[in-house]
Formats: sequence, structure tokens, C-alpha cells
Amino acid sequence: MKHKRYQNQETLSSNIPLKLRGYNSVRKDTATGSNHPGGVCILTSNLYPSTPLTLHTSLQSVAVQVHARTLVAVCSVYSPPHDVVSLQDLDTLVDLLLTPFILLGDFNGHINLWGSDVTNSRGRQIERLISNNCLCLLNNDEKTYFHEPTRTFHSLDLAICSPTLMPLLNFSVGSDLYNNDHFPLIVSYANSGGAVRYPPRYLFQRADWEKFMQLADVTESMVCTADITEAVQNVVDCIINAANNSIPKCSPRPRNFRFQIETKKT
Repeated sequence: MKHKRYQNQETLSSNIPLKLRGYNSVRKDTATGSNHPGGVCILTSNLYPSTPLTLHTSLQSVAVQVHARTLVAVCSVYSPPHDVVSLQDLDTLVDLLLTPFILLGDFNGHINLWGSDVTNSRGRQIERLISNNCLCLLNNDEKTYFHEPTRTFHSLDLAICSPTLMPLLNFSVGSDLYNNDHFPLIVSYANSGGAVRYPPRYLFQRADWEKFMQLADVTESMVCTADITEAVQNVVDCIINAANNSIPKCSPRPRNFRFQIETKKT
């Protein structure tokens, strides 16, 4: 499996545990006993440092700040079709996000700006959100949702980003529904197919720990200095030197860095 971030809407209720090996999760569930669909979650591969962001909003939304090539905030939103959502609520959500950011979600809005054949009030609202905040829409005219009763396709899921990210990102819609009614949206870095080269990692299972203990000898002379920063650096250098000479490393390999959004119903 390629290492990704997954943003999901309409996925969770508070009585469903969520554990996935190799991933951290941040989630906002629907209220227990609620008859309405909802719940949002972001799963973040532990290969990429990330920090959950606190969002003081009534919207169904969660966000994390991820360190890829730089710090990027990723927010997942679900707006139920019959809920009343004000433009002020959406503007506030944008204000809460650290820039640059990617806003992903099922907004249940229709307008020709993202390939819809019809227009509704939610669609006009999202259009104003994008215009008022000088944001960029990554979507093209590809359909993102399959309505099985009518066998028709629609555009409900959107990827919106800060202007500085627009020239750096590629956008596509996955071709497989994965037993769902929403296609995944895939956002990746434009160059190198989203590949990021990371430094080699230590292979701790093959370490010569006896040699490491001999080399990682922190002496009094290393820390007997008036400058605490220099003392700390001396200790760090000693430990790193010991590790480099006693623990093998793997070869650096490029890893695909992609955001992926999937909208699922429970």
C-alpha cells in the first residue's frame, strides 16, 4: 500500500473504534443515537509527522497539519444536504486553518463551476466562499458521486486549496468506487508524480549494540562548558557518530506523497 492520508466523511459513530496499523487518526463522530449520517475522519501515515488542529466550529470537520515538503494543513468536511450551514460558518472554518491548506469534503453543492448540471443554494454558497477568500478550486469537470437509484453521476466532493499550493498540485478522481457511491479524490504534488525522497533510516534490528555502547561514551569534558547549547550539541554528535558506526541504514527510496479523500456511508 502506498502511504497516504485519507479523509473520510459520513463514516463514524462514537461507538465504532478505529485502529489501523501504521496510521494515526483524528475524528469527529456523529452524536450517539443520531438518525442523520455524518462523521469525519483523517487517517495519517505515521511516516509523515502530523499534528491535529483544534477547530472551534459546529461544522462536521477535522484538520491536521502535515509535514511533507513543507507544513500543510489538511481539513476534511462533511455538509449534510439538509443541514443549514451559513457562509459565516464556512468563512470562520477557513480562518481557523493554518495556511497553506487543502480543504477536502462532501459539500453537497451543485454548480457548473465544478461540472454540475444543476445549481443549488449550497453550490452558490461554496462559490462565494472560494471567491471571498481568494481560494483555488482543484476540481475539474470529472464526476465524483454515483447516485445508484437514478444511475446518474454528480459532482459533490471538492478539493479547495490556498493560492500558493495551486501550481504545486495535481488533481484526479479515482475510477473505482470500492463498493461505495463516491469516487476517491486524489491530490498529489505535481512534479515527480508526488514522489518525495527521504533520508535513509537506521536498521535497529541489525545494530551492533555493544559497539554502540562503546562509542556512545559521553565524557565529562563534553559537558563541562559554560554554553549549554554547545554541551548538548557535543552529546548529540557523540550519539549520532556512535549510531552511524554501529547501526546499518537502509537505502533512501522515494515515497509517494498523496492526499486521498474517500466519502463513505456506514
